[in-house]
Amino acid sequence: MPKIVDHDERRLELVDATWRIIARLGIEGATMREIALEAGFANGALKPYFPTKDTLLEFAFGHVFNRTNQRVAKVTEGKSGLPALRAFCLEVLPLDEERINEARIVIPFWQKAVNDPQKAEIHQQSMDEWLAAIRQYLAEAREAGDVSAAVDDATLASQLLNMLLGAQIGAALAAGPDADPGLADQLEGYLALLAG
Repeated sequence: MPKIVDHDERRLELVDATWRIIARLGIEGATMREIALEAGFANGALKPYFPTKDTLLEFAFGHVFNRTNQRVAKVTEGKSGLPALRAFCLEVLPLDEERINEARIVIPFWQKAVNDPQKAEIHQQSMDEWLAAIRQYLAEAREAGDVSAAVDDATLASQLLNMLLGAQIGAALAAGPDADPGLADQLEGYLALLAG
């Protein structure tokens, strides 16, 4: 009787192996051979799941985005306005090793998206979704009287998203696992400015 293989589980194993390799060796060190070795697969066993490193990176980006959204949905459930906005941002910010490793996946994806319209579109759809959520939280907070900044919500949402994305770059480049760039404090400072 042949062994039944869960293809989705295999893909996730490969994504997790990719994260570990990128965290240790960087994107250039994340060869298909290294990823297969890390995941405990034969070198050729990756081809049915990801024919190229590029397809693996694209899948990994989608997986990171979906995982982040699942965490966001969990921590914002039952919240609105400023509490929801804070919870959203704290899940996106790279505040622990897992989220720093996620940033290390996202950054090479961005680099590829510069010259790849398909990847650029995937990125834009993801960011449009986040901007819509941020604008909703800001509108709720403004209605509750928690935001009185004279700057319009669309501009505030873009500023905040740029801060979150920049934080991913900063965390990925930080000197070591104990380097704390004070991201949570920076977020609180930004949210305090929204009160006007």
